[in-house]
Amino acid sequence: MSRPRIVIVGAGFAGYRAARTLARTTRGRAHITLLNPTDYFLYLPLLPQVAAGVLEPRRVTVSLSDTLPDVRLVLGEADRIDLDGRTLHYTGPEGDGGTLAYDRLVLAAGSVNKLLPIPGVAEYAHGFRGLPEALYLRDHVTRQVELAAAADDPKTCAARCTFVVVGAGYTGTEVAAHGQMFTDAQVRRHPLRQGMRPRWMLLDVAPRVLPEMDDKLSTTADRVLRQRGVDVRMGTSVQEATPEGVVLTDGEFVETRTLVWCVGVRPDPLVESLGLPLEKGRLLVDPHLQVPGRPELFACGDVAAVPDLEKPGSYTTMTAQHAWRHGKVAAENVAASLGLGGARKPYRHRDLGFVVDLGGAKAAANPLGVPLSGVPAGAVTRGYHLAAMPGNRVRVAADWLLDAVLPRQAVQLGLVRSWSVPLDTSSPELARVPGGREQRQEASARSGPGAAVAADTYDGGTGAGSLRGRAGDEPAKGQPGSAATQHQPGSGTAQRRSEEELAKGRPGTEPPRNWPTDEPAKGPLGGGSAKGRPGGEPAKGQPGGESARNQPGGEPGKGQPGGESARNQPAGEPAGGQAAGEPAKGPPRGEPSGNWPADEPAKGPRGAASAKGQPGGEPARNQPGGEPAKGQSGGESAKNQPGGEPAKGQPGGEPAKNQPGGEPAKNQPGREGAANEPGPAPQPPAGQPPPGPDTAPGPVKRSDVPDDSAKGDS
Repeated sequence: MSRPRIVIVGAGFAGYRAARTLARTTRGRAHITLLNPTDYFLYLPLLPQVAAGVLEPRRVTVSLSDTLPDVRLVLGEADRIDLDGRTLHYTGPEGDGGTLAYDRLVLAAGSVNKLLPIPGVAEYAHGFRGLPEALYLRDHVTRQVELAAAADDPKTCAARCTFVVVGAGYTGTEVAAHGQMFTDAQVRRHPLRQGMRPRWMLLDVAPRVLPEMDDKLSTTADRVLRQRGVDVRMGTSVQEATPEGVVLTDGEFVETRTLVWCVGVRPDPLVESLGLPLEKGRLLVDPHLQVPGRPELFACGDVAAVPDLEKPGSYTTMTAQHAWRHGKVAAENVAASLGLGGARKPYRHRDLGFVVDLGGAKAAANPLGVPLSGVPAGAVTRGYHLAAMPGNRVRVAADWLLDAVLPRQAVQLGLVRSWSVPLDTSSPELARVPGGREQRQEASARSGPGAAVAADTYDGGTGAGSLRGRAGDEPAKGQPGSAATQHQPGSGTAQRRSEEELAKGRPGTEPPRNWPTDEPAKGPLGGGSAKGRPGGEPAKGQPGGESARNQPGGEPGKGQPGGESARNQPAGEPAGGQAAGEPAKGPPRGEPSGNWPADEPAKGPRGAASAKGQPGGEPARNQPGGEPAKGQSGGESAKNQPGGEPAKGQPGGEPAKNQPGGEPAKNQPGREGAANEPGPAPQPPAGQPPPGPDTAPGPVKRSDVPDDSAKGDS
């Protein structure tokens, strides 16, 4: 008899506990497969300590392969579930798809950031649901303090040192508490020039901090936050987020570069695609965590609306404590349904209390209903976390000890960029990568707290474009995700540049403000003034520049009457990159200008050296403000102009090539070198004067065309 197949989706608190319990219960009598985007279990309650530099990132992760040896791990994200066919379709981390068949399916996909219809939040805020977001926040906060210390403008310094956290639940309270300690420690070693102190604000529409917890816990946390200097504002939230700051619901405008969104979570969108009854986005299950009418389907954790038998008519909250217990009961009931365990049992819970780590020796806890604060609460809190973690206990304890005796290392690693962790994502546990699974561009290209700049999105900032190419395919050169398109819009590899370079290409010398960015990118949003831009060296063909070829009175340009035929023009030599020619490096060419998000222009349709007169290239001569062209006022008199030497082919001049009596021009009939060309070079119509100063050159081909509390309660 074949062994039954059990598939578990998600390795959060519920999924990890279910897999571990099933492995111990079935003892090899069932095939257990765990589908998860990462190869680790994340202990979410300690994530604020990672953002504050107390713990190293790997301390809060537990290897799935090492701790679940009897469980098959499949890396990927579930895309579609065929309930009737009992199959699950998923996409792997490199874009390859797969299908898993099951006899029992346990949905424990977890939750994602909850969004509210507030203007600017999706573009300018960052969540706090995964390890990439914590790593980004640590780098970003460190960078803002360092930039503030170097700023001469007190207003800019104050804005960079203001950090706004929205949501005073479990996660937001700990982020604000640890963040204030982290920035204060940085400023003690590197004081701000104006003698300022970092300012952390904690906002929530609720009447008190930690509204879902006991009043005594709330009072303790509020007191510690205020003593530490956190600006706690209850009954207040964000009305709008802008590139310069946030507008509060009371009308106040707060200048800031940091907006952390901790208002809560929502179930993973996967459950909505099942077409089954939902309760506020969560899948309705019975007390045995089984979906009614689907005996093969179980759900637990944040995606399941589990009846609370202790409070009839209500459902258990979306907390880590409930998810951990859900996983155990779901595993036991799955084994019982296959005849591999005991009798089924309903989910019942007994509140053992909560703990909130406020940093240092401060905490708020009520174990078994006994309220504690200060050092005793801190000891209980850390003891609880060590007991609850399924691994890395010694390493976590060692980091805590080192943090107590040594200063924290406040450095920017630059491992996670702003565009890699958008707020609106169905995979907060994964950082976005070029050519990754999330093809759509949710992040806006506008600058703002955490928003991507134009160099980060393929469509130049509209947020509507999608990456080219299919997931899993090797990107073609010149397409997003390929090595040849580094720093191209939408490739996901555009690098931000320093603030000094941010001024390039902008009027004036003051660098424009950018919200949380890893490094401002050279391009439309910054860098030293480009040639031909206000404040820059005048471009050739611009006022004060050298006269352009092919302009009235100047040396005729290639492909123009009297000049050598241009490449890739009729009767001209094919241009590089065109049919029968060497691949063109493509516009723009030459010295990279501030208009292209690239340190070095990438070869390809968007990247190599630009032609003269093209954006980013050497500007054409004889443009407004350039050096006067021959035949223009103030310039050397042109041939065939009044007072100038007569031009070839004109009365009194040497006969021009291809004119009666003259040598035939290149690429014209009767002249060698016209092979492979479609025909003779175009000549101006008889009697038509040569292009004048107001005659614009022909069009140039361009290739560039923009309710529940936060999970983590323990």
